[in-house]
Amino acid sequence: MKKISIAIDGPAAAGKSTIAKMIAKDLNYTYIDTGAMYRCVAYYAFIKQIDFHDEVKVCALLEEIHIEMLPDGSIYLNREDVTFSIRQNEISMGASIVSSYKDVREFLVEQQRKMAQGGGVILDGRDIGTVVLKDAELKIYQVASIECRAMRRHKENLEKGIESDLKQIEEEIEKRDYQDMHRDISPLKKADDAIEIDTSDMSLDEVVARIMELVEERV
Repeated sequence: MKKISIAIDGPAAAGKSTIAKMIAKDLNYTYIDTGAMYRCVAYYAFIKQIDFHDEVKVCALLEEIHIEMLPDGSIYLNREDVTFSIRQNEISMGASIVSSYKDVREFLVEQQRKMAQGGGVILDGRDIGTVVLKDAELKIYQVASIECRAMRRHKENLEKGIESDLKQIEEEIEKRDYQDMHRDISPLKKADDAIEIDTSDMSLDEVVARIMELVEERV
């Protein structure tokens, strides 16, 4: 069966990564967590005590950064397992800031395109269908209400034993949406040929089933 490239874009906490992992498993595709790559840059700046807003110093770190993504879903930054460390709220906000820097985006987009060569991949992020994989055979734009996204992130945090404040998460998601949609470089937007799926009232299995239908149409 022909293997295609799948791009899933959408705002923060819309469940893109969870869905992408499930689809990748069902299709035996490689899942490339692009958001985690930006989180790695933010996390590295954080541990180096560099202000996320200091573009020059953040970009100067890029030559020191080596990111590995293993089949089991774990993420390594310079040989350190950062799978959970990069999921902190502070790092999420930092990722939104550093992802607006031209050098950071070019550095990571180049890596993402190399990983995606040959198809059989699924990537999720903010600009996969519009910038990273413009020729992806299937593009999904996955959305959900702010309230729904905040509740999902809140539950996720509690399950992982991370302290969580629902109201604060709602505010952070709203702020992040604004940042992602209004940045100068590769702002979050729906690709012209993307199919929008609102997951607010859908279960994970329903979203997966819908995307699998779209995959079958293309292969």
